[in-house]
Amino acid sequence: MPKKSTSTDLENIDGIGPKTAQLLQSKGIVSAKHLALFNPEELVEITDITPDRAEKILRSAREYVFGINRAIKGIDYMKTMSDMIRLKTLVNSIDKLLQGGLEPRAIYEFAGEFGVGKTQLCHQLAVTVQLPPEKGGVNGAAVYVDTEEAFSPTRIENIAKRFELDPIQTLNNIYVIKVVNASDLEDRVKFDIVKLIETANVKLVIIDSIIALYRAEFRGREKLAERQQRLNYILDWLMRIAKTYNIYITLTNQVIDIPIGYIEMKKPAGGNVLAHGVTHRLFLKKSREDIKVMEVLDSPRLPYKASAMFKITDKGVEDI
Repeated sequence: MPKKSTSTDLENIDGIGPKTAQLLQSKGIVSAKHLALFNPEELVEITDITPDRAEKILRSAREYVFGINRAIKGIDYMKTMSDMIRLKTLVNSIDKLLQGGLEPRAIYEFAGEFGVGKTQLCHQLAVTVQLPPEKGGVNGAAVYVDTEEAFSPTRIENIAKRFELDPIQTLNNIYVIKVVNASDLEDRVKFDIVKLIETANVKLVIIDSIIALYRAEFRGREKLAERQQRLNYILDWLMRIAKTYNIYITLTNQVIDIPIGYIEMKKPAGGNVLAHGVTHRLFLKKSREDIKVMEVLDSPRLPYKASAMFKITDKGVEDI
């Protein structure tokens, strides 16, 4: 496991003295573990350190944080996976579908059209993460990156009351971040969110939605390649954070219509970049009346097309 780092441990890394540590902190890098997330090109860009020195510093940072020998036997990895604490939605059908709840060190994508429960599920997870493990949570705080003005404090209060949590304290444990464009989103992920993870016990990161800003800013086929590169970059950073800090990450995603003959099929936006960048893809859709369905679209561990039914009430997301 990575070492627990502090805001003063940068000088413990070979090649970093007080002056360099001060430079790194002035650029928003808060610890050795945070530094270990960067690649040489990124470090050169924000600090003007020479490429050779950046390479040496980052190699030392990775060795300091992760150790030199990181290979483990498959049997030990299996035990690590089985010992992971799962974050529950506390919707029995969904938690059963997810084999006990969300796993850390992974990215979950909730895709679907408007009104199928993506944001509602994110609100519920922002509450359940605060519960103790014996009740399905992990005693953690949440970051809610709101790109579509969808965060509702009133909704959080209602869900908190359902789980017998104090609504004010529950809201106090959710850090809402508003972003204005894709570049701002990338900066908030690389710096603000990492700082909150290290200082505010954040265990869950929610981005609602991941695709909205990129679709709005990079319009037309001539900008498609750039959009996909930038989208891939933010997904890569989220995965770096998830693996390094052992946290839970959920994203919501919009859909696009794909003509097939005389009908149109809905599929998640973002193309192959998003499909390969997340760990578990879950498609949400409407069923009959007020019933919604969550279906496994792609996952390394969940059965393809397996599904769960749920409903949305004034108390949050519930079993039917």
